[in-house]
Amino acid sequence: MAAKRLRITLIKSPIGYSKRQKATVRSLGLRRLYQTVEHEDTPMIRGMVAKVVHLVRVEEVE
Repeated sequence: MAAKRLRITLIKSPIGYSKRQKATVRSLGLRRLYQTVEHEDTPMIRGMVAKVVHLVRVEEVE
């Protein structure tokens, strides 16, 4: 069985938010608006997404 993946898209600019939130978006690999990255569905990635859920869209991919 293949591991689940998350497709994460930056839908709102982190400008005006705290440095920690900007750093979290950056560490997810997101640099530009509407850029999409895929990561393995791990507790670490889920925690990072939870901190910036207001800036990103998350989809589960098989």
